[in-house]
Amino acid sequence: MLDWYSGLELFPKIYWSIALIASLFFIIIIILTFAGGESGALEDLDSEIDNDTGIGFQFITFKNLVGFFTIFGWSGIACLDAGFSNPITILISFVCGLIMMTIMAAMFYYMRKLNDSGTLVYKNAINQIGEVYLTVNAKRSKIGKVSIRIQGSLRELDALTDSETPLNTGTVVKVTEVTPNGILIIEKLNN
Repeated sequence: MLDWYSGLELFPKIYWSIALIASLFFIIIIILTFAGGESGALEDLDSEIDNDTGIGFQFITFKNLVGFFTIFGWSGIACLDAGFSNPITILISFVCGLIMMTIMAAMFYYMRKLNDSGTLVYKNAINQIGEVYLTVNAKRSKIGKVSIRIQGSLRELDALTDSETPLNTGTVVKVTEVTPNGILIIEKLNN
């Protein structure tokens, strides 16, 4: 193998070196990702940029650069084997590497957007329609419960009312406000 490598001209030797080294890093990253080792040293290279909340779309990261050089090297080797000139080989392999970086950056960007904190934001309940689950006494005298769809799921939350009469189980209500401690203020929905 060393005889074959030493017999190459300088230009193909550069492409083979880039392709093999980048592929080795790529394989290590894949193995660490599937083994759950992403929290190690390789991930720390990306984390400094990722922690910058001002940039949502991360184009230049360690993983993206590894992807760039892997595709750059192998597409360059393919171009050389196809008989393309050196300038055309450089151009094609550079464009292929940039396309790979863009695909990877977009993939990680959209995967990051899928992340949901799971935190219930009570303000999202304002103006939502629900149904009294446990009777809510009049004039905020006793907390009851209301079933309401908030943030895509049906929830049973504490509720109070300013109404003169209690709101009994099954009454259709609308949330008018939310107290600082997360109790819904509701009123009977007028049909």
